[in-house]
Amino acid sequence: MIPDPAPNTITRPYRGLSVQEVDIPLTPRAIDDLLRPREIYRRTAFLVLRSGDDTALVGVRPVSLGPLFSPVAELRVLSGPDTTVWLDDPATDVGNASALAAAARSGHQDGALAYVVRGRFEHVNFIWRPEPLRVRVTEVVPPYPPKLLSMAEQAVAFDEDLPPVELVLDAVDIRALAADHPAPAFLLPCRGSGAELDGEVRFLDTHPSYRDDWLLIGCERSRAFHEQFYGSEPDRVDLCPKARAGAGPVLTKCCLLERGVEYAGRSATVPWGANLDEVRAALRAICGLPAMAAAS
Repeated sequence: MIPDPAPNTITRPYRGLSVQEVDIPLTPRAIDDLLRPREIYRRTAFLVLRSGDDTALVGVRPVSLGPLFSPVAELRVLSGPDTTVWLDDPATDVGNASALAAAARSGHQDGALAYVVRGRFEHVNFIWRPEPLRVRVTEVVPPYPPKLLSMAEQAVAFDEDLPPVELVLDAVDIRALAADHPAPAFLLPCRGSGAELDGEVRFLDTHPSYRDDWLLIGCERSRAFHEQFYGSEPDRVDLCPKARAGAGPVLTKCCLLERGVEYAGRSATVPWGANLDEVRAALRAICGLPAMAAAS
């Protein structure tokens, strides 16, 4: 018997889903009577049937994968009109599970099992009981949006092997740290943050003239630079994202890591200057996938 799909199931690739307009009531008996005499394409695993505004999702199995078309060996109505939601969302990449889950979230209906989305290029796919994995992205702000979050969004958007992922920003806010630790002057690692603080702001990467009353808002690497430049330990507030990452699933960064990805359980740390391949590998590991997509 064809089982219920696992949560987050989508058709991969979505050519395995056939969409058909029919003129029958979408009851199990009527669907069985319609499909039993038919042949199906050998790669078809699911059928979406549309009858007026009603939609049903059917699981199918061909008799043989040899010929191009094959009689139906087995079929099962997985979700009828009461539990199947049809969504038109032209911006959605229906080959991407996270995009499908986001569309389903926007069109959520209580009791729904299957969300069928007609998206970009008029292509159609479904997602079954979407349960996105929430991945916390711990990163320094400003700037906003932070770079690591933007890169993670890029990786999620193009890696079609990933399950649905919901990225949640956990912001290490320089402005909040400065407000909690007032000082006459602040020393920040570099100009990249663009932070405007209440007090004089200088940037360590410009090697400014020494002040004994500034507060360094920086990580261990910044502390080491300060010691190298000025021969002293500054008053410091740590902003290292990795230091506050906590339990996974978490994606974060650390400037002490120069290349590659560091893993600890379901947490992954990339370098401060990570490239997109490193961010993608980190997300795949967090989701329990191999680092590189397998050829198909």
